[in-house]
Amino acid sequence: MAYAKAVDAPSSPGPAKTGTGGNPWLVLLAVSLGVIMVMLDGTVVGIANPIIQADLKASLSDLQWVTSGYLLALAVFLITAGKLGDLFGHKRVFLIGVAGFALSSVGIGLSAQLADVIPGVTPIGALIGLRVLQGLFGALLQPAALALLRSAFPGEKLNQAMGAWGAIIGLSSAAGPIVGGLLVESRGWEFVFFINAPVGVIALVMGFFLIKENRAQSLSRIDWLGVLLLSGAMFSLVWTIIKAPEWGWGDSTTLTFVGAFVVLIGGFIFWQSRARQPLVPLSLFRNVSISIGTVLMMMVAFAMFGAMFFLGFFFQGVHGLSPLEAGLRMLPMSAGMIVASPLAGMAIGRLGPKITMAAGLLITAFSMFLMSQLSIDASFIESGIPFLLLAFGLSPVFVGATEIIVGNAPMELSGVAGGLQQSAMQVGGALGTAILGAVMAAQISSTLPGHLGPAAQAIPADQLEGLEKAAAFGVAPPGAPQQIVDAVHFSFMDGMHVAFLVSTGIAVLTALLTLFVKSGRKSEGAPVHMG
Repeated sequence: MAYAKAVDAPSSPGPAKTGTGGNPWLVLLAVSLGVIMVMLDGTVVGIANPIIQADLKASLSDLQWVTSGYLLALAVFLITAGKLGDLFGHKRVFLIGVAGFALSSVGIGLSAQLADVIPGVTPIGALIGLRVLQGLFGALLQPAALALLRSAFPGEKLNQAMGAWGAIIGLSSAAGPIVGGLLVESRGWEFVFFINAPVGVIALVMGFFLIKENRAQSLSRIDWLGVLLLSGAMFSLVWTIIKAPEWGWGDSTTLTFVGAFVVLIGGFIFWQSRARQPLVPLSLFRNVSISIGTVLMMMVAFAMFGAMFFLGFFFQGVHGLSPLEAGLRMLPMSAGMIVASPLAGMAIGRLGPKITMAAGLLITAFSMFLMSQLSIDASFIESGIPFLLLAFGLSPVFVGATEIIVGNAPMELSGVAGGLQQSAMQVGGALGTAILGAVMAAQISSTLPGHLGPAAQAIPADQLEGLEKAAAFGVAPPGAPQQIVDAVHFSFMDGMHVAFLVSTGIAVLTALLTLFVKSGRKSEGAPVHMG
């Protein structure tokens, strides 16, 4: 029996030299532009979803696939993409990711035209397929960006870099709803994807000139069996999460995919303990901070992405706002991150991640609770206060978890660590969207007949089911009587309130988990299993 042998990781190097004479802040600017493209896409899609649904005649399941297909591709490929950066160079992989993401975004905007020339493909089908492709390129881009930051900034400056990184991401998130709303209203939903093209071109040019290539000198091969086992396991997990609400959690198909995940992840762990150059060295998880940081990222994404998925429908469907007005309603959260992220970086540097992240998660829980109390006619102030609080709650978690996972990993595994961090986020987001979506649908089904009153008895079962599906969007069928419109809106609010209450509980549990984080423990010199 062959056992993995411990090889000392190289000592921590200084800041990586770049094409700018070694200025790490210019490296930060270059990689941020690439990730800004991804963040713009993430924030504008929520604004565009109601218009896409009406324009392409999409179902709720279709719209969930617009999000979940992207998440599925990310979750399956992120760790492998991080490894590719470690082996072939993070700059090269980053630039490929930027170019592919921009091109696939343009394709999404042209999905209706592509459906006209590809037999058997519907516009929404083309859009979902291109979102999957976009996710694959996003998987190349994101771990490489984090690894480039990891190599550019020495350990004591990494918190500051992550805080500045968060502020830049917050700025792009703040611009996303406003830009998205303006584009949807003035040009059409397609242009919320076309906007990625000029951003991608700028990121490519700056990345090419500002970033110097770096990769791990001690790694020379890809663990293809590990890639196959992990990809199969991640696909089985995320596919189960996405489809289980439709199949039923106790259905034999669901249980088959769960079984496949268990077998494949077990095989992956077994193989990683014996591979010469494993895809994910198991010794990474001996660092308590890396292990807990991964779980933290998953749970926070569950609470945030799962609950936030429905806000676009609340503002535009129930509240009756335009896309631009909906974007303005979400501005306090995005804009707040511009201030909160650098403050979070400084707080983590002074207080450590344990106290800072726990406080952030408690603020997040309080914000989610306030959202669970929103009324059907909530004012800008009533929705803006919890959004602003959410910015100051989430920023310490994202900055802290990123620093914990990527900052504690050995330098030559920074790409894998970045992929691990992003995978945890995407799996958590997919879990949140699917499970909270199922919770919301069940609540709507339970409360809609009560809101309809005696009229529910006269509605045929198939029409009542159609009303339940409409209520998931917060929109009543055209021409419906006011009584039905009110019932649909009130049942949507019931479902949204329950989803936010579940997210509140998840945030509190995650705050307790942060108490086990070990602060100030870097692993650059720790033994790492390499062969």
